[in-house]
Amino acid sequence: MQQWTIDDPRQLTFGPVRSLDVRIVSGRLAVLASDGPPVLEVTEIDGSPLIVTYDEEAGELSVAYKDLTWDGMLSWLRKTRRHTVATLTVPKDCQVKAGVVTASAVIAGFENLTSVKSASGDVVLDGVSGEVSAGTVSGQVESRAMVGDLSFNSVSGDLTVAHGVPRRLRANSVSGRITADLELRPTGHVTLTSVSGDILVRLPEDVEADVTIRSTSGRLVSTFEKLSNESLPGAKSLSGRLGGGMASLSATTVSGEVALLKGEKE
Repeated sequence: MQQWTIDDPRQLTFGPVRSLDVRIVSGRLAVLASDGPPVLEVTEIDGSPLIVTYDEEAGELSVAYKDLTWDGMLSWLRKTRRHTVATLTVPKDCQVKAGVVTASAVIAGFENLTSVKSASGDVVLDGVSGEVSAGTVSGQVESRAMVGDLSFNSVSGDLTVAHGVPRRLRANSVSGRITADLELRPTGHVTLTSVSGDILVRLPEDVEADVTIRSTSGRLVSTFEKLSNESLPGAKSLSGRLGGGMASLSATTVSGEVALLKGEKE
């Protein structure tokens, strides 16, 4: 077991890394998949030092403040600022667990298990496949070229999925907006839920999916003509089978608007 205390800009290189746990407060974090040796590069640091722990035998790397726990991240919104700008490169099959308070984060290129938690910092997931979970209070999450499973939970933060081809996409928000441009594979399942946040989904014109969109009091919009409209007191729905079905899409709100649109042809 090796340990370093980082209180000034520095670069460290490691042996095999199979799992990464990184937590910072403010600043910027980039975690990138690479075929080269695992590297940590800290270019800015202000406040308390980071503690880096590496277990070569287990392939476990941890980069975090000593007193910043996963369960206690929200309390750090009210604490003294700690600023870090750091980049980590690890193998694409590494299991990644990343947490930020107000810092922005970019996670790119991973294919295994990826978990990201944010309080108010914005998160970009770029080309991340496998099983992915993202949780935020008010920060925005953007997923680009998603392939695999994505689970998203938010209070007021928005979710944007661009060019997604999900096996499973599950998104839950209280007041955040959910926007998803998707291509559904035959076995793809998408479930989007919000209380007051709007939901916008774009699908290819030739999509094959069973679709149900509902809202208690919000407006429902669809440019797919084959969906049946049902409106009752306290319940509105549009549902039907597009093409031959197989995939499934469900979008539900209480008071938010739900829009299902045909994507533009390339």
